[in-house]
Amino acid sequence: MSDRKGPVLIELDDTPAEGPAAAPPVPDLDMPAPTGRAMQTVATLAARKPSRLARLFWGSLTALLGFVVSLTAWNFVTGLLTANPVLGWIATGLIGLFVLAALLVALREAASFFSLGRLDSLQKSAESALATGDLKAAQKVSDDLMTLYRGRPELRLGQEAMMARKGDVFDADTALHLAEDQLLAPLDALARAEVEAAARQVATVTALVPLALADVVAALTANLRMIRRIAEIYGGRAGTLGAWRLTRTVITHLVATGMVAVGDDMLEPIIGSGLIGKISRRFGEGVVNGALTARVGVAAMEVCRPLPFRKATRPSVTGLVRRALSGLFSKADAA
Repeated sequence: MSDRKGPVLIELDDTPAEGPAAAPPVPDLDMPAPTGRAMQTVATLAARKPSRLARLFWGSLTALLGFVVSLTAWNFVTGLLTANPVLGWIATGLIGLFVLAALLVALREAASFFSLGRLDSLQKSAESALATGDLKAAQKVSDDLMTLYRGRPELRLGQEAMMARKGDVFDADTALHLAEDQLLAPLDALARAEVEAAARQVATVTALVPLALADVVAALTANLRMIRRIAEIYGGRAGTLGAWRLTRTVITHLVATGMVAVGDDMLEPIIGSGLIGKISRRFGEGVVNGALTARVGVAAMEVCRPLPFRKATRPSVTGLVRRALSGLFSKADAA
């Protein structure tokens, strides 16, 4: 027997040379399914209705702080007028300027509530005209839409087409169908682009940023901005309070209808059932948060759109998420 020691070379026939990239993925049996934690948290925050005690507490606290600040400002200005009239009048002018700015902000918020209410009123009138088949009511809705979008240059051709074909309309369904095709179709495209952008942003931040609560903050800000932009696209100028109220309305509707539920039925149409078990948890969370953001966007379109969606024109959440995350899935699909 030889005492010689050294490396032993073992030759394997017909063994292809493969790199690390060709190795099969390591299964992670303990990895929990993605739940869309960020969007679930956003939905909980937005849909939560404060109790009467909480409203009483915050209302009384706001009134008390307002009273204290007003009284302090009054005493400050009157004392300054007595001690130094010039500085006193300067302080009076600054306070007056602040009050004027606050009044303008309040008027803007009131105008935003009015514009959102006008969209809601148009939608209800259109639904009533379709339900009863009232041609005059449908034509009035069309005329109101023409007035609402009179200053929109991107809809000028659609308005001209509606005016040219106005005499050819003989029933309510045709009248509203014409208005939908000529006026709302371009706006629907802009709203879908906003939804796709928000879904892409939320999914990317969730998948790539591991910081705690970063995905929640990104989801909240992206959804607020998306809902506000959708309202503006359809003609509603949502202010700060109006946008928050609109967000609560949209997400409360989603929570009530169970549209924030998460499961494999959400992931399979988007990335395919064969890849669900292969994606990482962060990537899966990003997909779910993006899909939930798309659901919020479609609900916002339904709320803000002055005409109800017909079955053929309602955006598909799956299609929106596919287009929004197409760059993220191209490599995974090719693997």
